[in-house]
Amino acid sequence: DFLGDDTEVAEGQIAALVRDGQRIEAASSGEEVKIVLNQTPFYAESGGQVGDTGLLRTEGGAARITDTRKVAGVFLHVAEVTEGKIAAGEAAQLEVDHARRGAIRANHSATHLLHEALREALGDHVAQRGSLNAPDRLRFDFSHAKALSAEELERVEADVNAFIRQNAPVETRIMTPDDARALGAQALFGEKYGEEVRVVSMGKQDGSGKGGDGRTYSIELCGGTHVGQTGDIGVFVVTADQASSAGVRRIEALTGEAARQYLSAQAHRVDALAAELKARPDDVVTRVKALMDERKQLANEVAQLRRELAMAGGAGQGDGPELRQIGGVPFLAQVLRGVSGKDLPAIIDEHKARIGSGAVLLIAEADGKAAVAAGVTADLTDRVSAVDLVRAVTPVLGGKGGGGRPDMAQGGGPDAGNAEAAIKAAAQILEG
Repeated sequence: DFLGDDTEVAEGQIAALVRDGQRIEAASSGEEVKIVLNQTPFYAESGGQVGDTGLLRTEGGAARITDTRKVAGVFLHVAEVTEGKIAAGEAAQLEVDHARRGAIRANHSATHLLHEALREALGDHVAQRGSLNAPDRLRFDFSHAKALSAEELERVEADVNAFIRQNAPVETRIMTPDDARALGAQALFGEKYGEEVRVVSMGKQDGSGKGGDGRTYSIELCGGTHVGQTGDIGVFVVTADQASSAGVRRIEALTGEAARQYLSAQAHRVDALAAELKARPDDVVTRVKALMDERKQLANEVAQLRRELAMAGGAGQGDGPELRQIGGVPFLAQVLRGVSGKDLPAIIDEHKARIGSGAVLLIAEADGKAAVAAGVTADLTDRVSAVDLVRAVTPVLGGKGGGGRPDMAQGGGPDAGNAEAAIKAAAQILEG
């Protein structure tokens, strides 16, 4: 019998002890066992709510309950004997971890409010597709085809917090499934219901901007544990919205003390960022945007300078590129240092514009690795392909393949030390 809807402390009798799949009569300090009781206040993991933990004490010993699970309708208390000895048939004092249960209750009740807030914001197609109600967080999976906008997330979070502040009572009733459906109760995904169901309702639609007609906000079939008043949840903060699977979104959130700590940490981070930027916290976003714009401008200037240096062959780029005739094709090849692979196409375009007709091969070296780009002017692409040049070069540099268009192709390899040999490989293509 489960007593946990009404109490976190109870007396019970040890009906059985199980270790390694075998029934035993007793367990001593240090042993791990599964305990079956005739009645229990410990909630077994079900419906997305994790199992309770706590203490069991008998006249001759004590055990720490580390998890509670349900198998074939039987509550199994996963435990470690911490004192003395416990035995089948003994009476036991049972105590659920109050703080942990309280946090789980808050997250579970918040999940119900979240479900209804999502239906209000997105539409009646929203239905639960999974959930987790743990002591440190909640997770809710629901049917919806796309990510929520910032405005939708803000609305959902605000609605949940509005009903928390309402501090309305959370009511539970036992009724038939038909009566529950007539009441408008939402059935939870993956749950099986018998001849009687437990209906949990919370929140009133009065004074909240949602109609003012006094109707109950959230009504769901649920066997889990919940807060007594919505105000016991404290506060609700969404931390993530992401895809769970095709057509299913996942929201993660925090309540109570965990939410307070999260918001406090966020505020400390903003303060630290403001101090680094020498700005007021309210001006951090504007200041960061200005810095990003400045960084983009400087990056463009650096890229332009690199291109100019490469064209001139200065500042560590080696000798200026020499235009040679190979197989009747003007060929310009150069090894560059301090230039990134993404800069190569622009440099090739400038070389092609300068020489008018020909093929260009550039190898950029950085940290011992090589990036390769080849270009061919439009008048020669029927004779020479930049893709062929790159595919001849990359194996010499330890790479594979490469690709692009006849007029522009790119590749790379891990061994920039073979750059000169790679250039010779490209020259052989032109000779052919």
